[in-house]
Amino acid sequence: MAKDSSFDIVSEVDLQEVDNAYQQAAKELVQRYDLKDSGATLEYSKSDRSFTLTAPSDFVARQVMDVLNTKLVRRNVDLKAISWSAPQSASGGSVRFIGTIVMGIEADLARRINKDIKDQKFKVKVQIEGDKLRVFSPSRDELQAVIAFLKAADYGIPLQYTNYR
Repeated sequence: MAKDSSFDIVSEVDLQEVDNAYQQAAKELVQRYDLKDSGATLEYSKSDRSFTLTAPSDFVARQVMDVLNTKLVRRNVDLKAISWSAPQSASGGSVRFIGTIVMGIEADLARRINKDIKDQKFKVKVQIEGDKLRVFSPSRDELQAVIAFLKAADYGIPLQYTNYR
């Protein structure tokens, strides 16, 4: 019998593309006439993998968020990869949003994905390996069916399918 084929389910974001999108958005904040003197700031921390957006009002904050989202989409970064906090009050009556970049699949979500695959009665084995899942099967058609099923499902984070062999 042939060796099992496999692939990995991961959730990764190209941080260089995120940094490039941030640089473009920050440049547009300085140049755009409706946002130039609004007092809105956008900061990106590479070590924390998070954005800090401060603006004088919720409306201006949403505009800045829209500018950043546009730049991210143009650089092929999935918007599900950023989870924004609820608006927080900041000094001077301004509002602050914290956007965290989600990397890896959490254990609870990994178990849920595993359970969903098992509920579909695919002839595959699933292993949870840290922040990724590995799916094995002797049949490549089964693996393709699992990928199609997972693409149709929405888990709130972007999923990529790597190491297909």
